[in-house]
Amino acid sequence: MHIVLVEPEIPGNTGNIARLCAATGCHLHLVRPLGFSVEDKYLKRAGLDYWHLVDIHYYDSVYEVLEKYKDNPKYFLTTKAHSSYADAQYTQDSLLIFGKETAGLPESLLAEYPEQCVRIPMIEDARSLNLSNSVAIVAYEALRQNNFVDLTLFGGEYK
Repeated sequence: MHIVLVEPEIPGNTGNIARLCAATGCHLHLVRPLGFSVEDKYLKRAGLDYWHLVDIHYYDSVYEVLEKYKDNPKYFLTTKAHSSYADAQYTQDSLLIFGKETAGLPESLLAEYPEQCVRIPMIEDARSLNLSNSVAIVAYEALRQNNFVDLTLFGGEYK
């Protein structure tokens, strides 16, 4: 599974998402410009000591990612979609593409892929959810649909 963040702005969100990628084996793709330095203390703190587990890639354009993974299923998360993320059929190599916190994904990009746009349902008056929460919601649905492949389903014994 691939998590793509297009121009993320808040280091704590990206750090939380990096930690989710570390815990799930999802690949993290960051599209520049980033709204922070990769040396940012809030980014590092949010990712804790999981950074060595993150498979992270950097790009200068979302179109670089789309070209590199042109044969992979793609899902663009946007509040402007008319389909729910829960109705999509994810594969292990799906790209889950999220926009920046203040503006989402560019409308021109969404217009190129209208059938691949999905949203997280919420009440009408709510503008959006936090980016790291949104990534977690959709990523775990995609992982669930793929039977949590390569993830440990059971914890240690109670003492």
